[in-house]
Amino acid sequence: MTKEHALAFSAVDNSAIDLGFACPHTKNRVLRDDEGTLVLVIAKSSTKVDMTVLSKRLPAGRFSFAKPDLLMTYLGVMPGSVTAFAVINDPAGRVKVIIDQELFASDRLNCHPLENTATTNIARDDLLRFIRATGHEPIVVTLAARGPAATSI
Repeated sequence: MTKEHALAFSAVDNSAIDLGFACPHTKNRVLRDDEGTLVLVIAKSSTKVDMTVLSKRLPAGRFSFAKPDLLMTYLGVMPGSVTAFAVINDPAGRVKVIIDQELFASDRLNCHPLENTATTNIARDDLLRFIRATGHEPIVVTLAARGPAATSI
């Protein structure tokens, strides 16, 4: 189910909107390591994404935020509209998909449907099926500083 709402540029903005969906809102970050690898991190809106911890868990080079032109080129979205659904715009599979273990524990999730003026409530397993149908294999990672390394699902 998708509901329209006021413009929400950040996870904080989105969390302040009461849509009646009793499940976590997602926060999405597109990161680029020093070797040019792009990573879409899908996490619970309250989760702190520690790029140093993440680079050690994957393993990967040092991360920085991807520039807006890379978001548009590889995922077809602008800053503020990054979402798990954007992988549909990456048929070459250039972007790795990382899902935070804490978010993965929820049965249902709230995600932007490629724009930040609506939220889609989706079953976790349906979202995973969608991501895989785009040719991406998500990796579940504990983003907390004291957690295990990356695992496949």
